[in-house]
Amino acid sequence: DYYMPCLVIPEEEVHTIGIWGRKHQQYLREYRPIIYSDLVLSGKLYGYLSDIDTQARNKLSLIATQLAEKESITEELKAQDQMAWVSAMNSIRNRAEEIVRHELIYYAKEVL
Repeated sequence: DYYMPCLVIPEEEVHTIGIWGRKHQQYLREYRPIIYSDLVLSGKLYGYLSDIDTQARNKLSLIATQLAEKESITEELKAQDQMAWVSAMNSIRNRAEEIVRHELIYYAKEVL
């Protein structure tokens, strides 16, 4: 006969998780399995991922705005040359996303 532990995972409030939260979840699952398991077993995973997603979206918006101001990408440029404006904004967005990925998504601070 075997004694099987009766493990019950506590119910967790379901939060909306965006793309950044899902990317961080995948990172934790692949490269930080102990942290991921601790979050799942403690019932804090979805709250944590929702918080990371919110932080990432806010930081992305802030960085993109700051870079656009620094590079003088304004509505005047948009009115004069739309293709140049789109190209510049795409470049800014890509750089901002890379910063967010490096600083928030692929970095697992100790959360427990």
